[in-house]
Amino acid sequence: MVVVDPASPPSPPGYQGPAGVSGRALAANALLGARFLPVWLATAALGVVAAFEAPSAFGNTSWSYVLPYTTVLAVAALGQMLVVMHAGIDLSTPGVISIGGNLIVGIGASSDHRLWLAIPACLGMGVLIGFANGIFVGVLRLNPLIVTLAVGQVVLAWSSKYSRDTVTSNPYVPGALSSWATSKPLGVSAVFWTGLGITIVLALALRYSTVGRHFQAVGANPRAAWMAGLRVRSHVVLAYTGAGALYAVAAVLLAGVSSSIDPTFGSSYLLAPIAAVVIAGAALSGGLASATSTWVAALALTFLTQMLLIVGLSAAMQYVVFGGAILAGMVVSGDRVASLLGRWLRPARPAPRAATGGQES
Repeated sequence: MVVVDPASPPSPPGYQGPAGVSGRALAANALLGARFLPVWLATAALGVVAAFEAPSAFGNTSWSYVLPYTTVLAVAALGQMLVVMHAGIDLSTPGVISIGGNLIVGIGASSDHRLWLAIPACLGMGVLIGFANGIFVGVLRLNPLIVTLAVGQVVLAWSSKYSRDTVTSNPYVPGALSSWATSKPLGVSAVFWTGLGITIVLALALRYSTVGRHFQAVGANPRAAWMAGLRVRSHVVLAYTGAGALYAVAAVLLAGVSSSIDPTFGSSYLLAPIAAVVIAGAALSGGLASATSTWVAALALTFLTQMLLIVGLSAAMQYVVFGGAILAGMVVSGDRVASLLGRWLRPARPAPRAATGGQES
């Protein structure tokens, strides 16, 4: 039974939809949808432009490049997304991917029978690096930008030394991994299916599991989450640890796609994952993010790169167009759109009553 206090003021009336949904709930849903809508519209617009300017970008040969590399970028961006949801930035991504790829080659030693050692070593190293970042940021409260950059540089230096000592003489990944990466179940890259499965699992876990809901609550409002009894520092450590694990998964996928390791392995994944997360609608101040929209943003960035290659732009102009696209995506990012829409939908405050000389009876 619901008891109504007669002394309490009545709730402001709101529009009731056909299913009994209030206008405030509809506005909240509109804001949530507006946050993640721009990246989908931009990707569709990019497809329309490509259909006229570079129709060969839709060919099978092009997609055999786009889908695997989209998946690698998307998986790395999902790791970055976990950190951004807690108002952090992780610049150790290239270091984790680099050391992961070198461990696969060094421990694997071109032997399929050693993959069972190489892949767990890669994943374990990613978890360890992410956990270290989480301790520095979540427990010691150090600046995430500086900490992850420093950790990433240390890892890159160690990776470079390990590469010179062990990998340079035989830079090829075990054949079983590269064969798996080039296989196409149902006509689509196995790398793509793997990344898609990871994305679905992560999206469902964040939305429906207790840990996922607590994770989002801490990112959206750490103080309120702490007052509700949630362990804020533990969730920050979890964010960086999960990010490190996803970077290591990206390293495994990239090693399989590349078939060999070079000194620049992983170097292109410093800013691209951050760009994908922000373009997808996440706010750098923390809060909600979308795994599926992050995937779409990764697809748009990879497809744009492929389209520029097909058009034949010079390397310098490719960087200009790519950088301009990222800036434009950040300017019209979902977070900014949602903020503007929220101001527009916010009800106007009633004007204050004029002061009267006497008191009302």
